[in-house]
Amino acid sequence: MKSMRRGKFVVSLAAIGVAGLALAGCTGGGGDSGGGGGDASDVDCTEYEQYGTFDGESVELYTTIQGVELDQMVETFYDFEACTGIFVDVVGTQEAETQINVRAAAGDAPELMIIPQPGLLNRLYDDGYVIPASADVEANVDEFWSESWKGYGTIDETFVAAPLMASVKGWVWYSPADFEARGVDVPETWDDLLELTATLAEDDSATYRPWCVGFGSGDATGWPGTDWVEDLVLRTAGPDVYDQWVTGEVEFSDPQIREAFEEVEKILLNPDYVNGGFGGVESIVSTTFNDGGLPILDGNCSMHHQASFYEAQWPEGTVVAPDGDIWAFLTPKVDPNSGDAVTGGGEFVAKFVDSPAADAVQQYLSSDTWANARVSLGGVISANKGLDPANAQSDLGRAAIEILQGEDTVFRFDGSDLMPAAVGTSSFWTGMNDWVVGTVNTDELLSFIDSTWP
Repeated sequence: MKSMRRGKFVVSLAAIGVAGLALAGCTGGGGDSGGGGGDASDVDCTEYEQYGTFDGESVELYTTIQGVELDQMVETFYDFEACTGIFVDVVGTQEAETQINVRAAAGDAPELMIIPQPGLLNRLYDDGYVIPASADVEANVDEFWSESWKGYGTIDETFVAAPLMASVKGWVWYSPADFEARGVDVPETWDDLLELTATLAEDDSATYRPWCVGFGSGDATGWPGTDWVEDLVLRTAGPDVYDQWVTGEVEFSDPQIREAFEEVEKILLNPDYVNGGFGGVESIVSTTFNDGGLPILDGNCSMHHQASFYEAQWPEGTVVAPDGDIWAFLTPKVDPNSGDAVTGGGEFVAKFVDSPAADAVQQYLSSDTWANARVSLGGVISANKGLDPANAQSDLGRAAIEILQGEDTVFRFDGSDLMPAAVGTSSFWTGMNDWVVGTVNTDELLSFIDSTWP
């Protein structure tokens, strides 16, 4: 259910902050949701001269983004439209991921589309619908993005799609006041986290457990478990093995991948460690990911593993800050001397129709100008190196941007989103459910997932 994976990401973006600041330098922009911008005389067009001028041309930007996010996306084009003369028609629909196939096959493809998974991008390119990006777009990506981010938009050594927005996964949510009251500190390594968990488990309250966990997500139930495993594969086996794993070169039953499952097992399958406020290990599957961390507020658990989007799940009035009601730390490193290793998600802008106006819009979306304008509106982050973290609208957003921009940070895209659908959004998800309820043991789980690889 790829739309749910994108749905996770959309919520995570909306969670990082709220809209509030106007675009820097936008003195006269405005218009309706169709995107009409202000008069060029009201705008400083210096930043937009590089894109050229056009006489009333229109470019459709197709996306699954909706609601407030869609309005904010439209707003980022006001000055661009006023200065270039290009009308950017941002079309947002939940069905974009499926309808793009119908539209492309019928010869009605949009000029550009925001694509939320590399897997979908690859398929659309293989089908002959997505075409290579211009040299100017590639130059922007070379300047403002890391090699790994460029790689996700490169197919068969051809650069086709520019990164846009990003999310950081692997956060462990906790209550600073709870940690202080219990006399414990944020762990620096994975072993420290296991030791902390054992210490917290000494609390023999009937409903308390160190961790609260929820895998429930309708037809997509199980994906939170895959995030746990992906974090541990990256930390225990390293980025090269992670890359080989998501392409099938390294099997799930490989000892390096099995080690990651065994580390996750130490927490998720231990009835003394989970599932605070909900019941035993078996309650993980019936607990929704939305509710998963809420027992922290009731004192029934101390930690919850979930991506940055979870900021939106806390009840209204909950202060998310280092000295607030709730805060988060990254899943710790295995090697304390290594740089940060994070998993996450992202979106990519691909071109379906070749035109100078489409090139200009795609180039703008890959620039630091657009990244700073969009993040300043709230609700999103980006891995664009030209982005000023101060523009993020929350403490967590600023922390996530600094991690993404870190020189030593190793970033890898969500593994299940990169794997073939038969595995990543099917057997991997369902297998995690069977594992935590005890239907299969670790060996049976790994053999089962391997058997489903196309």
